[in-house]
Amino acid sequence: MSKNLLGTVTIGQAPRPDITPILEQHLSAQTACIHTGLLDGLTRADIEHMYAPEPGEATLITRLLDGSSVIVSKPKVLELMNLKIALLQAQGCKFILLLCTGAFEGLQCDNAWMIEPDLIVPPTVAAMAGQRQVGIVVPLQSQVASEGHKWRDLAYAPICAVASPYAADTEALAEAACDLRDQGAQLLVMDCMGFVEAHRDIAARASGLPVILSNALIGRLTAEFL
Repeated sequence: MSKNLLGTVTIGQAPRPDITPILEQHLSAQTACIHTGLLDGLTRADIEHMYAPEPGEATLITRLLDGSSVIVSKPKVLELMNLKIALLQAQGCKFILLLCTGAFEGLQCDNAWMIEPDLIVPPTVAAMAGQRQVGIVVPLQSQVASEGHKWRDLAYAPICAVASPYAADTEALAEAACDLRDQGAQLLVMDCMGFVEAHRDIAARASGLPVILSNALIGRLTAEFL
């Protein structure tokens, strides 16, 4: 068995063919991975019945195995996330990486080293941005409010725009990037693990600004542990 065993948890269904290649290109050959998803084995009807958001609840958008996306209630999936974390620990994972940039409270991880992007990406961006204005691309309008608190270390309140990484049409992403630039953003952050290199390229070309891809940043930093 490999020296290090890394477990990943996605909100949707595993494996994630959009995210895992970005992660794995940074990992050493000594690292083995176990990928799990909160919604593994569930049909869309199951998901909508069990995890559909109630009015006013914080939401998350994620990817299913068939490539489609689904919106779920953030508080409803928290207990399930802790169950998946416990399962990965029982399977011997020394490190567990959440494949989500959302901010979570109440996660339980007793033995493994938990890597939470929401605790890593915002302070890293704040340090890199310095006194510059940051623009954030989020996949859901509701996340502008529900995830805003995690950017409190920025010198200035971020400017936000909405574009989903799971939309077939990338025009909305290009428009969002240009809109952020026109509002004064000097640096863009793709605040969803579902955004990939192609999305970064679209945003960078449209805006002419540097773009930080959350999953690439997390992949590089995670590799430093392993």
